[in-house]
Amino acid sequence: MRNRNMKYGSLLVLFASALSFAQQATGYVYEDTNGNRRRDRREKGIAHVAVSNGEEVVLTDQYGKYTIPVKDNQAVFVIKPKGYKTPVNENNLPQFYYHYRPEGSPSSYEFKGIAPTGKIPSEISFPLIPQQENSRFRIMVFGDPQPYDEKELDYFRRGIVNEAKNNKQDAVLGISLGDLVGNDLSLQPKYAAVMKEMGLPWYNVMGNHDMNYEAREDQFSDETFRANFGPNTYAFNYADVHFIVLDDILYPDPRDGKGYWGGFREDQLKFVENDLKYVDRNKLVVVAFHIPLIHNEDDFRESDRQRLIRLLGTFPNVLMTSAHTHIQQQIFYSKKDGWTQPLPLHEYNAGTTCGDWYSGTADETGVPQSTMRDGTERGYSHILFDGNRYDIRYKVAGKAENYQIGLYVPKAIPDKGWNTAKILANFFMGSAKDSVLYRIDDGDWKKMTYNETMDPAYAVSVYKWDQASELFPGRRPSDPQLSKHIWTAGFPKKLTLGKHTVDVKATDMFGKEYTATSSFEVQEKVYVP
Repeated sequence: MRNRNMKYGSLLVLFASALSFAQQATGYVYEDTNGNRRRDRREKGIAHVAVSNGEEVVLTDQYGKYTIPVKDNQAVFVIKPKGYKTPVNENNLPQFYYHYRPEGSPSSYEFKGIAPTGKIPSEISFPLIPQQENSRFRIMVFGDPQPYDEKELDYFRRGIVNEAKNNKQDAVLGISLGDLVGNDLSLQPKYAAVMKEMGLPWYNVMGNHDMNYEAREDQFSDETFRANFGPNTYAFNYADVHFIVLDDILYPDPRDGKGYWGGFREDQLKFVENDLKYVDRNKLVVVAFHIPLIHNEDDFRESDRQRLIRLLGTFPNVLMTSAHTHIQQQIFYSKKDGWTQPLPLHEYNAGTTCGDWYSGTADETGVPQSTMRDGTERGYSHILFDGNRYDIRYKVAGKAENYQIGLYVPKAIPDKGWNTAKILANFFMGSAKDSVLYRIDDGDWKKMTYNETMDPAYAVSVYKWDQASELFPGRRPSDPQLSKHIWTAGFPKKLTLGKHTVDVKATDMFGKEYTATSSFEVQEKVYVP
């Protein structure tokens, strides 16, 4: 009898559990003609708009109505269609979602999460506002702001935002690629308030420093991020571009329960699969995440990388964007990586707005120079779209738009004998696929040699800290590392005594040409007595 009661009780538990999973969210996606964010009687629904719970994706019917299952800790959100915009809050954060968290986030967490939402409402509707969307448009991209305290948040404001808000040109939106803050999640609302100054709808990616570290399961590591910014896996459209934003940090690491691992949960990959079913194959798909896919198995789960690449493989036009590394590099995937399209799959691993974590001596604005370990100077990016094509432009903070090459040229070389000195060009947006040329004194252009090496200018800026007898203000920069965008050339053997000029010309993968100029002096060789 006892066993029968136990079985009956177990069935009741399973039945109750099934009921909890069977909740249905329903509502409308509608045209909010008066902008009051309420569905008024005369406001019509919008047909064939995608709505998701973070895994499944459904389309609204002819009246704009949708129904979708929803479970505890999911969000229901609309995938913004072309020709519409979503409302934004006081900090210009897009409001396109509803969190379903009946009991709220764990109260034991250090940083506040989602307040209890209670029972699911009878209607969850999403207002959209018509807008003109040209096929040619621009967005802004920020890598890793990552302030660890309010002083560093002020560095971010003064060093990046104050310039970028006046240099957004015709940008229509912005994206930050994770590590919005550095572990102190109480800074997230303050970061959002700073980003309000950009005056653009701003989307955010979750980074490994944006997590609740008390979480024992990955699905609960984003409670504070979601409370402040919304879902960490979602999608939206603008003109002919479909954007997918993914959280690619598994925490705790499922291998040993310690630290984090790059990768995706099954529900996230299901979302990508289901989302792409409703995307025109002629569109450009832009995928934004934090940790680049290039990392090896120790850093990124290989099966997840392969599956994402396979899901994207039916689209001929794809761009992936990431940050995290605090260097800048162009990464290309081909058939050996599972990519089946004729042209390589491009991932832009963007330089960071905090550079090398706000290190180094101060610049003229009083902000640490923060040059990255590969010699890339801190900055931000513009991505220009034209239909399903794109063009990326990196902007070094505080420098002219055309400053794209850091030159290292010895100040003096000998007039005779063996000379090991090199001309070195660090082309910040470059890759091994690009062409970099140089010339001396307006002579013939000659090819420079691609060389994965350290940037000596950056190395000097680091090692001067070790040679100083007194500490500099601030923090010593990180040690230099091999750069993916350096070219070198030797000096001609026969140069006259005196001043000479060296010009460097680089052409990037988008066909844009940049130049840089420096000078050096040939002096009579001095022999050791």
